[in-house]
Order: sequence, then structure tokens, then C-alpha cells
Amino acid sequence: MTSPPTGKTAHVDPFVRERLPPRELWPDLLYDLPELRYAPQTNVVSEILDSHVAAGRGDARCLMGDSFTWSYKDLQYNANRIARVLVEDLDLVPGNRVLLRAPNTPMMVAAWMAVAKAGGVIVATMPLLRSRELAVIAERARIPLALCDEGLSEEMEKLGSESEEIRRVVYFDELLERAALKSPEFDNVRTAIDDPVLIAFTSGTTGKPKGCVHFHRDLLASADSFFKGTLPCSANDVFTGSPPLAFTFGLGMHVVFPLRVGASVALIEKPSPEVILETIARHRVTVLSTAPTAYRAMLKHVTRHDVDSLKFCVSAGESLPLPTGETWRDVTGKSIVDGIGATEMFHIFISAAGEEIRPGATGKAVRGYQARVTDERGDALPAGQVGRLAVRGPTGCRYLDDPVRQQEYVKDGWNFTGDAYLMDEDGYFFFQARTDDMIVTAGYNISGPEVEEALLAHDAVADCACVASPDPVRGNIVKAFVVLKPGAGDASSRGSMATVLQEFVKAQIAPYKYPREVEFVDTLPRTETGKVQRFKLRQMEKERKKAP
Repeated sequence: MTSPPTGKTAHVDPFVRERLPPRELWPDLLYDLPELRYAPQTNVVSEILDSHVAAGRGDARCLMGDSFTWSYKDLQYNANRIARVLVEDLDLVPGNRVLLRAPNTPMMVAAWMAVAKAGGVIVATMPLLRSRELAVIAERARIPLALCDEGLSEEMEKLGSESEEIRRVVYFDELLERAALKSPEFDNVRTAIDDPVLIAFTSGTTGKPKGCVHFHRDLLASADSFFKGTLPCSANDVFTGSPPLAFTFGLGMHVVFPLRVGASVALIEKPSPEVILETIARHRVTVLSTAPTAYRAMLKHVTRHDVDSLKFCVSAGESLPLPTGETWRDVTGKSIVDGIGATEMFHIFISAAGEEIRPGATGKAVRGYQARVTDERGDALPAGQVGRLAVRGPTGCRYLDDPVRQQEYVKDGWNFTGDAYLMDEDGYFFFQARTDDMIVTAGYNISGPEVEEALLAHDAVADCACVASPDPVRGNIVKAFVVLKPGAGDASSRGSMATVLQEFVKAQIAPYKYPREVEFVDTLPRTETGKVQRFKLRQMEKERKKAP
């Protein structure tokens, strides 16, 4: 392990730096690759945006949509003007936190760039968050300023009664009016490479969100490890997808990674299966990123659209079920690049693309990262055994002001992601379950996602989730919540349909793993990023089956 160069902090407001975990609680950080050693004073926007303009590529397409096309120079000029508004009109100083609230629009990207240019710390939030959820984030990160799209004003207005932290909200229309009066020149703050630039809050699959702090270095390192090592792209590539920019999966795939190589991005403000497919055809998209749920939904429409331009179809956010990947490949001729990442790690750290893809496997540790499967003590297990996934690399977990959770996530220098995996002899990692999705019943350990994968192979199943449901005899049983496809059965036939699905699962996997209870639902609880909130289903089952 190599200690990277550090720079002199530019943060006048030390709030975030002072609330990083103690150094002894940090994970080991690996910077041995030569491409991961950056200058001590580096601002990420200087590297992914301004460098292209300086090199004479300012007229190249950068951001586009149905009604706009911005070049790299357009984005730079807008970001510079907004940065001047932040500093000259709104008194932002380096280290201040700024809440960003908008869908995937060019203004969202420009505002993101402006905050980073001015040395601020970005706290981007999912568009569908409500005022109570925003209040938790505002309190945790002590955010004084918010920049917001007008279309999301309702919850921002309510936020005033939930929190007194945010003292100023500036909507994009006002921001543009102010920016129009400013010079398009701005000297980026010479941040230290290890100055915080982003607090990414976890999406809530396990309950209360946690603030994950990332440095300027972390964003560049993720681009120069996973992206360049796994998805070899160039300035000729076109990116699109559904993840919001507030989700680190979306931020990486729609901003940091494409701009790192001078590529262009087709932004989708309101993604749907049809809109994503139309965008691919219209802009000749080469790199698509979305969650397994969206790939399944697009299968209904994909034959009506031209997707031949696609080179990479990237999936993350939750495990990719084998039937989904196989069906997508059979219908489109394109393999899906699966990957596991974490908000705590910023982006993907296990993946495989092209000929390296192995059906059913997430992939191998990407360049610059190390991964292993461990027992409960943290000792490495041999190939073929299921255990806890541990990973380390050039990025890692640093929770904001949360040493207790920091020690739960980081142990002996390794990041423990909360996933159960199996590694084979060739170093491929096979997802088994979230460690809290492992269902223990009558002494057997059953992976909920394994049962889900079997259910999804049935023609009648559109979506499903399996959780542990309390049982007086077995401790827990496997319970499946199933969304049927239209026309697959009405209320009167659902009893027989449950039996059909149970027998189908018994024929697909070991019979003891079948769901002993099946409940049909219209939808599953999901986060805005598409992850199933199984903790809500587990809690519901516990409440239902409480002893009288």
C-alpha cells in the first residue's frame, strides 16, 4: 500500500473535515497504480471538464436532450457563472455544504460543477425525497444553502417547518438570472486532492441514511479504475441511463466517467422504459446504465426500438438475476455488465465485461481493488464457501460523524459491504444475498435472492421479493411477495397460482428453499434508485406475526 500525496486544504469551513472518522478507523486505501497518483492540489472539475476546453475540445458535444445540446465550453461557461453567483452573491466559502435538488438536467450538472469549482461540498438528493427526509440530511450535514429545480419546490417549502438549517433556497430560474450577469471566467479553488467534495447519503435499503464522504481523489480514482479498466470508452461514446445524479451510480455513469474521457451524455429527466429506449435510438447511445428492474421492464418494448448502437449495458443497484441477464441477451444480442458497488465506496468495485462475463457471476475485483470472502471473524475463506464480502481499494468508507457505524462497516482495514458472496477458484464472485437477506429456517441458510431468481424465471412473475417471515416451528420461513404480469391471474385464482409457483420453485432449486407463503401484491417498496426495501417487508411480517 502506498501513501498518496496530500495537499494543503482549501476548506475555510472545516465542518466536514472535522467530522471524518479518526484515521485509525479508515479502511486501507490502495494507490499503487500509477494512474491513481494525482497532484496534491487538484480539483475534480479541472480534470473532467476544464481540461477538455484547455486542450481545444471545447466545441465537442457534452450534454444533450430533446431540447438542448451543450458543448464542453457551454457547460464550463454555465458552471463558471454559477460559481461566481455562489461566491459573490451567496457568500459560499470552501467547505460549505450545498444541497442540490433536481432531476437529471443540464442545470443540475452545471450546478454540481459550480459547487465543486468553488470548493464546496455537494449534497445531492433524490428528487422524490420528502421534506422529513430532507430535514434529516440537512441536520446531519448542517447545510446552509440549497439550489433547487422549481419543479421540486413543494417539499422545499415544507422543509422550512422541519428544519432551520437551510437558511437560503435559490431556485434555478433565479440562479440563471443572476448567472447571466456574471463573467464566464472563474478560477477554480485549488482544493487539496483529499478535500471532501461530496457527501452521498445512502439510499435507505436498511433504514436511516448515512452520509458517506468522498474526496476529489475518490471520484477520479473510481473513473481511472472501474471505468477505464472495465469499460474502455472514448470521446466518441454516448452515455445514457436512469439513475439520478444524486445516486453515486448515476453520478459516475452520467457525469464523472463520460466527462473523464470527453464523451457525451444524453440526459433523461423523466426515465421510463419507452423513453430510455427512444433515447438510445435517437442519440445512438453506446453505454446504457440502469437497474435490473428497468432491464426487465424494457424487455416488453425493446423489439420496437433500434438498440444496435449499444456497446455496454451496465447493471448495478441490486443483484442482476440470471433470467434477466439471459433474456436481455437473447432478445437484444447484448450482454449485461453486472457490477456491485456501494455508496460507501462511491462506485463499482466488482464487475466483468465482454469475454470476461461469466453467467451468474457479478465478476472479479476491478483493477485497483482487492476482494475476498470471509468468515464472521474476518478471516478469508477458501473458494467455494459462502461468507461476508470484504473489499478495499483506492476508495473506501468514511461516514460523516458516525464512528459507531464506521466500525461496523470497516474492520481491520477492509470494507464489509453487508453482502454474502461465494468466490470460485478463478476469482469470480457470485452473489448470494445481502447478509440481512439470508433467511435462516429450521437450521438451513437460504438466500432470498436465489428464491427470487427462481420465481422470476416463471412466465407469470413480473417482480418479486423474498424475506424471512417469523414461524413458531421453523423460526422463520421463506415468504415471497409476488407481482404478477397483467393477465396472469385474478383474485379468485391466486390460491392455485401460489401453489403453481411453489412447485415451480421446487423444480428449479433445492425443494427446502421454496417459499412456504406467497402473497400477491401490486408493487414492491423500492428506493428511488430501484432497490427493493426488503427491510420494510421484514418489518411488516414481524408486526403481523407478533405474539398476542
